[in-house]
Amino acid sequence: MAVLPLVTFPNAILRERARRVRTIDKSILRLAHDMIDTMHHHNGVGLAANQVGVLRRVIVVQLPDDEEPRIYINPEIVHREGERLVDEGCLSVPGYVGTIPRAIWVRFRALDSTSKLVRLKADGLLAQALEHEVDHINGILYLDHLQEHEQLRPVEAEAEDGREGSEVEPERATTDVHAD
Repeated sequence: MAVLPLVTFPNAILRERARRVRTIDKSILRLAHDMIDTMHHHNGVGLAANQVGVLRRVIVVQLPDDEEPRIYINPEIVHREGERLVDEGCLSVPGYVGTIPRAIWVRFRALDSTSKLVRLKADGLLAQALEHEVDHINGILYLDHLQEHEQLRPVEAEAEDGREGSEVEPERATTDVHAD
């Protein structure tokens, strides 16, 4: 597999809606595995295909405690519940972190790499990562959720305050996984 070049803001492809995947073939699986390598290389917890210059509805996610990365094709957030403020960063907006509202929990569905339908109810970091990556394939950046520009801060300021780097983790995620 390969580490792909990351697309960074303000590249216009980050604002485009990705196209639905009609067939999960070798090229889609190769893309997903290359995205996993790219995500690992940059120490991310998620990556969307348009972040590597491909306008397809493919995302990958791997939380810090996950043994294996997750590949989701044609993912959708089907329901959101509640709201909480979280600090969030993005590999395509390097050097910054911002405080934005995200759901307390989400219902999510997608196809996995074997074309099997996956349905999840997720909260915590998993819900945040799923919302973030689905936003990406819809042409939305976390910057769009900032209520005020002052809520975007350079990572260097975070380090001086004794906080973590570009992606500050909220409370631990839990999931109920149901495959249909």
